[in-house]
Amino acid sequence: MLVLRLLNVVAPAYFLCISLVTFVLQIFLFIPSMFRDPSTTPLFSPALLHGALFLFLSANALGNYVLVIQSSPEDLGKGLNLGEGAEVVADWLDGSRSPGSALPSTHFCRLCARVTQRHDHHCFFTGNCIGSRNMRNFIMFCLYTSLACLDSLVAGMAYISAALSMSFANPLAFLTLLPHSISQFFSGALLSSEMFVILMLYLWLGIGLACAGFCCHQMLLILRGQTRYQVRKGIVVRARPWRENLQEVFGKRWLLGLLIPVLNVGSDYCRQKEK
Repeated sequence: MLVLRLLNVVAPAYFLCISLVTFVLQIFLFIPSMFRDPSTTPLFSPALLHGALFLFLSANALGNYVLVIQSSPEDLGKGLNLGEGAEVVADWLDGSRSPGSALPSTHFCRLCARVTQRHDHHCFFTGNCIGSRNMRNFIMFCLYTSLACLDSLVAGMAYISAALSMSFANPLAFLTLLPHSISQFFSGALLSSEMFVILMLYLWLGIGLACAGFCCHQMLLILRGQTRYQVRKGIVVRARPWRENLQEVFGKRWLLGLLIPVLNVGSDYCRQKEK
């Protein structure tokens, strides 16, 4: 438990550091290097277009990240008929109160010490549980993080291609880039800044693929009307049309949440809260 609590603190700090490094590399290294092309007009230069795209992706990723953290499951627990104060926590910790005693799929997280309705999982990178209140923001966070990593990967490969005068036309060039760069770095033929960018390329690739895979897996569960917690515990859910399952998570005005980071607009949870 101590290791998990430590990971719950270290993982968000690690993500924020990676985000800061990515932003600095894009703004001060990749984008300025694109201004060297004199054949394009300033209005439609690759630097401005790429910069606008990167800022849009970053704003959505970080905005939804903040909303996932701010949408605390603790507020959900206050409206549940679970009792008062420390007695509730003690009941959940010693196992005398079952997770489904209040509502289906209600779960008490020992790391957060909070109750989550429609609990899915505990995300260490946000330090928060994912449930009915912040599921859509979490999915948008994963989606835009994967897109921002892909954008940074493409820009980084373009920068390395120009700096080292190499081509990535051959797919094997990217696979052999790291071992070849390590040998050049220790021989003094490669700068520290270029080696750092190359290492970041593989980090962006790993984070982007992980977030994209997790987002796709989460969408499949939503279409089936399930959560990871329900699958893990073997809880049977009532079969519903996939459109209703999507609307429950994304709400009717889903397009607004797709373009800008906002709370669950038009979702069932918000309508219940307003009542």
